[in-house]
Amino acid sequence: MAIRWKSSKGNNEEKGKTTGKNLGKRLLGTLQRRRLPIVIVFGVLAMALYGFLFRDSFPTSSTWFLGTIANLLLAPTVAVLVDMWIRRRYRDWKPEDETFYEDWKRQWRVRQRFMLAVFAVLLVVVTWLLNIRWYNRFYFYYSNYSLNYLSYFTVILQCFIAEIVICRFFFERLQEFMDVRNQIINQKMAENLEKALQIERESLLKVSRSDQLRMDLITNVSHDLKTPLTSMVGYLELLKKEEISDTARDYLEVISNRAGRLKEMIESLFSLAKVSSGNVELRRERITMNRLIEQIFADMADKMKDSGLEFVTLLDEGDTGMVTDNGYMYRICQNLVENALKYSAKGTRVFVKTCLISQAGEEITAGQSQTAAEKQKICLEITNTAGYQMDFKKEDIVERFARADKARSTEGNGLGLAIVSTYAAALGGEFDIFIDYDQFKARLVFPRELPVEEAKAPVKSVEK
Repeated sequence: MAIRWKSSKGNNEEKGKTTGKNLGKRLLGTLQRRRLPIVIVFGVLAMALYGFLFRDSFPTSSTWFLGTIANLLLAPTVAVLVDMWIRRRYRDWKPEDETFYEDWKRQWRVRQRFMLAVFAVLLVVVTWLLNIRWYNRFYFYYSNYSLNYLSYFTVILQCFIAEIVICRFFFERLQEFMDVRNQIINQKMAENLEKALQIERESLLKVSRSDQLRMDLITNVSHDLKTPLTSMVGYLELLKKEEISDTARDYLEVISNRAGRLKEMIESLFSLAKVSSGNVELRRERITMNRLIEQIFADMADKMKDSGLEFVTLLDEGDTGMVTDNGYMYRICQNLVENALKYSAKGTRVFVKTCLISQAGEEITAGQSQTAAEKQKICLEITNTAGYQMDFKKEDIVERFARADKARSTEGNGLGLAIVSTYAAALGGEFDIFIDYDQFKARLVFPRELPVEEAKAPVKSVEK
């Protein structure tokens, strides 16, 4: 029962507040609708009091008491009449464009000069009336100065009230102008933003279509070139078995080498286009980065021996196991080693380093406390000394068909680092290069787990 009573009391209080608000709104609406009759009544009473004061001399206290009542009655009359006049005078004056502000300043100055003139005229009129009241021909006689002070006070007060009403009206118009201006600005900004977004969408659509067409072209052309090129290579192998002159055999060997390079380039281009289009399925396999490097070194032992370069391995002693696509990872590391073989200065050393790094990018050494395995990343760095002047930016060298060797005296085709960058991104890794004078460092960072949707497949181990 107590709870119900409390709830009922709260409801009654809310109803009381609502009723009070509605009553106030109705009273305010009544005053607004009938303000002219009320103003007339207040004005008549105020003038009657002033006429009574001018009828005869009164003591100072009585004069100021009746004068204060007269001013209180006259103040709403002046405020309402001035408000009605100013709003009727500028009823069609609405902000439409940017020229309104200049017109507003001009009208503001006109109204201020007008109020100053009215104030001066009223002072003159009051002075003249008082002279008539107190002067009798050439003989003047003052019975009381309070009516003089009250009259001037009335003029100052009522003019001040009129000025407040005029200022409020002009600032309302200025606020309307600012609101309209803000709406116009917001509308223009919205239209410009929509146009910019539309242009951006169209541009992205064109780029996407252009990339797709380029990928389709590369894929189709690469596929169409592989068949006749395979036949050419086959016939070249048959020609090698025939009895031909030594000169013809030399020519045949050059053609065979060039055909082999062309076949390799087409296969790289086809694979790059396939990965770039996102139409690739990654296989989840468990590998070890250190063993992968050792396997690549074993497969490329002859090339490394003939290159005249010294390969120095700095393999991390910790666990470099990871889950990724073995085929793509092998191709990435192989391309970096081949890049070092092609562009390194003769007789220099190539450093191959693996390490573990934290999520913050700091290297984890053997003496430091090991973080959780899932928070570690595998890093591979290959550093070599270039045999040419490296006057390029790292953003340029990873583009397709871009070669650091501008003279093209080496065997590169400009796809090596582009393949590394594209494959690394597909495996969720990061690829970066650092150039320090003649030192060229390629850096790869991979997570321990393959962060792609295809990683839901079961893990296969390829450890050897």
